[in-house]
Amino acid sequence: MALPPEAIVRLDLGRIWLPHLTMEIPVHGFLIKHPAGAGLVDTGYGTPLELIKDYRPVNASVAEALRQHDVHASDICWVINSHLHFDHCGQNAVFPQAPVYVQRREYERRHKYKDTPAAWLQYAGARFELLDGEREIASGVRVVTTPGHTAGHQSIQIDTTEGPAVMTGDACWTVGMFDGEPPRAGMMEDASTFARSLDKMRRIKPAAVHFCHDNRTWHR
Repeated sequence: MALPPEAIVRLDLGRIWLPHLTMEIPVHGFLIKHPAGAGLVDTGYGTPLELIKDYRPVNASVAEALRQHDVHASDICWVINSHLHFDHCGQNAVFPQAPVYVQRREYERRHKYKDTPAAWLQYAGARFELLDGEREIASGVRVVTTPGHTAGHQSIQIDTTEGPAVMTGDACWTVGMFDGEPPRAGMMEDASTFARSLDKMRRIKPAAVHFCHDNRTWHR
């Protein structure tokens, strides 16, 4: 199934400061308006903000971001976390009715992420669907393994009427990086694996690329 490009809706989920990179970045999730039921890619960071105060977070509610597009949190049928860093899975608990798809390798390493509060993953009704590689989640929506930022990172490919669209997660941070600008040190756990995953996404020859930490969208 090919979705119209406008079925991918970027959600503004605030912004954070990364002290180790001395930069402020936006945080985005993505609403997927799928005819079989709406889905969500990444959920931003959660509360209380005191838990991540060193990142100077600006509060943003994913439920409110959805309401701006006439979607209620209870309408979400599935959630995909690109990985389990705090700014990508922090509001999963808003969607207890929805299964959360994440790579098994990522889930098994979740305790290594000291900045991801355990409560943001251990909420009432939490149902993680653990993946061992690539898989179609809904018709035309597929996770693509892209390790490097973390060992179990995944990106999302969506078939659209204009061609494949990719949501990079943190496998690529910006338009400039997708175009060949070198990433900054500190953006990945393993630089060589990160580079191979970035090349893998380029080989998809996407029509559009959507980023969690860039307000722009790359277009072919």
